[in-house]
Amino acid sequence: MEFNKLKKALKNDFTGLPVMGVAVLADSASQLFCQALKGCGYFNKINLDIWEADYDQILQTVLDEGSELYAKRPKYVVIYQSSKKLINTFYKKDSQQKKTFATDQIAFLQMIAAKINEQIDTNIIIINYPEIQDGVFGNFSNKTENSFLYQVRKLNCLLMDLAISKKNINICDLAAIQNFAGSLTMISERLYVNTDNVLDLEALPVLTQSITDIILAYSGRFKKCIITDLDNTLWGGIIGDDGLEGIQIGELGIGKAFSNFQKWIIQLKERGIILAVCSKNTDHIAKEPFEKHPDMELKLDDIAVFVANWNNKADNIRYIQSVLNIGFDSMVFLDDNPAEREIVRREIPDITVPELPEDPSEYVSYLSQQGLFETTSFTEEDTKRNKQYREEADRTVFQQAFTNEAAFLESLEMAAVIQPIDNFTLPRASQLTQRSNQFNLRTIRYTEDQLRALCNDKEVFTFATNLYDKFGDYGLISLLILKKTGADTLFIDTWIMSCRVLKRNVEEFVLNHLVEMAKANGFIRITGEYIPTPKNGLVKDHYLNLGFKPAENNAWELNVEEYTFKNNFIKNSQA
Repeated sequence: MEFNKLKKALKNDFTGLPVMGVAVLADSASQLFCQALKGCGYFNKINLDIWEADYDQILQTVLDEGSELYAKRPKYVVIYQSSKKLINTFYKKDSQQKKTFATDQIAFLQMIAAKINEQIDTNIIIINYPEIQDGVFGNFSNKTENSFLYQVRKLNCLLMDLAISKKNINICDLAAIQNFAGSLTMISERLYVNTDNVLDLEALPVLTQSITDIILAYSGRFKKCIITDLDNTLWGGIIGDDGLEGIQIGELGIGKAFSNFQKWIIQLKERGIILAVCSKNTDHIAKEPFEKHPDMELKLDDIAVFVANWNNKADNIRYIQSVLNIGFDSMVFLDDNPAEREIVRREIPDITVPELPEDPSEYVSYLSQQGLFETTSFTEEDTKRNKQYREEADRTVFQQAFTNEAAFLESLEMAAVIQPIDNFTLPRASQLTQRSNQFNLRTIRYTEDQLRALCNDKEVFTFATNLYDKFGDYGLISLLILKKTGADTLFIDTWIMSCRVLKRNVEEFVLNHLVEMAKANGFIRITGEYIPTPKNGLVKDHYLNLGFKPAENNAWELNVEEYTFKNNFIKNSQA
């Protein structure tokens, strides 16, 4: 997207778009950057309320406790120190100071982040540092600590370590963007000399989209699933016409491109992205390469939902969505056929359908630059996600044999473990608060540090629920956070549940446990609140359906002494 298009978007009506506060602290001119970021937000259906610090006043702004930065209390703080500015500072150092430049700079960033977090709860996005080969040492720059190239590379490594240690710090990888696009494309020396804007105007849309992707991921808007075609997408040729021996895959010729593409998809699966197949094909023929071809990287076990028939692909994608129970806006559909892509775009507007290159050898490089699979967290449970959804597909098929829902639920042989959040479940629990949108009563997001503080608060009760059945382990599927609001009252601050376990009676099971706990601790009332969002209409009547009664200020109230325990088909299992 061009900068001028982003700038023109500022004239559009942002009314109705969710507002997210962003502060920008930069050591160079940032007006054009802020314009591009605001426009980028519009095209991603969010209203970024941007506050811009004064020119080159990062330290002064952060140290001033009366700064407007803290009065604004932005949800996100973007820190941009340019390599062009840093190299000027580097040149002013003596030989000994140059050797510690990276460590001194990272100490500065640690101090900045700590000062900000003392004043406000926020997510900090630091733009990292593209390399500059100034030619002073030539290739010897790689062998001396006195070169800027050496120090900036070390700085980026130290910055990654800092982000790993601080969960609310994320890195916008400008260095990777520049490596892909090239320095001559990214930096305008003329613009920098005349206006102190470091980046070329055409580089700003790429950078601001990357920042917007991080913000969207924090807000629970990210891609969870790849749905892919087969013929000429996962392999070259048409399996129904060319046969098993005739399709192109492996290490020879264009087959290598398809094999590399499959390897990339497997890496996404290992990271937690769900894989599905949607192909116009005969089912057993479509599955044959997965089962018999020696060069196939992907196997049937890697696919959560496999749909191959002669129905139109939009209907098949709707079926996949119904099995996975995730939003179309969290899906990416890959198909080599432009006509099929256009039909799916028209029929399912919310799904993302990239315009794949004609040359399969460009698939990976093109898709990896689209920022489709941004995330702000990764847990061990993410590696199990595809298996969990494959088990869910098996349950869906199994359910078709039942006409009675109660009989189906009983046949699942469900068991659950419910216990306070601990160090083991903390990362996944935090991830649930960040990612859950549909079954989320108040949509309050918590970082791991914030959640850990709540777990250590004696006025707070937490419950994490794991569910199992004869098909497998659902993982951690429900989270509750309750706060004591009076001598005899508990308030449900957070109630989140994975949509994979809808209609499994998990809500009733959890509430039974919650009432037992409340009685045991002398509480009489449990209160809750529903805060509507564009995505959580699913739980609008949650408290009503569970027997809560309306109270003041849109609250709901349950008298635990009057509560009748609800029947369900879940066995309470000991941890």
